[in-house]
Amino acid sequence: MHVAALALGAAAGFGLALVLTQLGLRYLSPMRGASISVPSATLLFLALAPLLFDTTGFNSGSALLFGLSGCLFPAAVTLLTFEANRRVGPAITGALGNLSPLFAILIALLVLGEVPRWGQLAGVAVILAGILLIIGAPRSVPQKAFGWAIALLLLAACIRGLVQPVVKLGLESWPSPYSATLIGYVMSASVLIGFATIKEGNPSTVFGQRGWLWFVPVGLLNGLAVLTMYAALARGPVAIVAPLVACYPLATLAFSRLLLGSGGFTRSAGLGVAITVAGVGLLLRG
Repeated sequence: MHVAALALGAAAGFGLALVLTQLGLRYLSPMRGASISVPSATLLFLALAPLLFDTTGFNSGSALLFGLSGCLFPAAVTLLTFEANRRVGPAITGALGNLSPLFAILIALLVLGEVPRWGQLAGVAVILAGILLIIGAPRSVPQKAFGWAIALLLLAACIRGLVQPVVKLGLESWPSPYSATLIGYVMSASVLIGFATIKEGNPSTVFGQRGWLWFVPVGLLNGLAVLTMYAALARGPVAIVAPLVACYPLATLAFSRLLLGSGGFTRSAGLGVAITVAGVGLLLRG
C-alpha cells in the first residue's frame, strides 16, 4: 500500500480514538483509561502473534530499539494526551499535539541521515500553519488549563518525534511493523499496569466502574493506527510519514462534530483545513 495512504489511515485512527477518549474520560481518570486502552490493544496483538509475528528476520538490536520505544510510546504519550484531553477537549488536544513532525524530522536527520527536500519542508510548514489556524478557532477553555495542556502536549509531541526515527532505525534491520508494534505494546502495557497499580491500586477494580468500555475501542483504534504508522515508516522516509500522521486534527474535528456535537467548522477552522490539505499536496509533490 502507498506510504501516504498508510500514514493518512493512521491519522484517521488517531483522530477517532481521541474523540472516543473524551467520552470515556467523563467516567474514569486518564490513568485508569490508559490502563485499559493500551492493554486491550496488546491482547489483540498477542492473539494475532502466531500468524503475524516475524521470527525469521529477528534482529536483537532492532528488538531492543522497539522495546525502548515502547517504554515511552504509546505508554507516556497516552497518559499525557488523555490528561490534556480531559482539560481542553479532543479538538485542541489533537491540534496542539502535532508539533511532532518538527522533532521527528530533526531527529531523523541526526540519526538516519534523512535530509528533507525543500519542497517537503515547505509542505510541513504549510501543514503546521493550517493546524495552528484550527487551534486558533474560538474556545472556552480557561487560560491556566490551556497553559498546562500546551506543556503536556509539547512533551508528548517530543516523545512522538523521538520514537518515529528510532523505530524507523529498527525497521531497517528487522522490517516487520507488526513485530515492532507488538514489542512496543507489550512494554507499554507493562509500564502502564505497573504505574497504575502503584498510583491507584488494583487496576482490575476499574471494570466495576461506568465508562470503562469506551477505552477498549480507543485502545484498538490507537493500536491499529500505530501499526499502520509503522508500516508507513517501513516503506517511506520520516519526512513524509510524520507530517501526514500529524494531520489527525482534521479527523478529530470531523468526528467531534459527528459524535460530540462540537468542533464545528468556524471560518478559522475551515481555512485551517483547506491550508492543511494544500500542505499535504505540497509535501507529496516535494
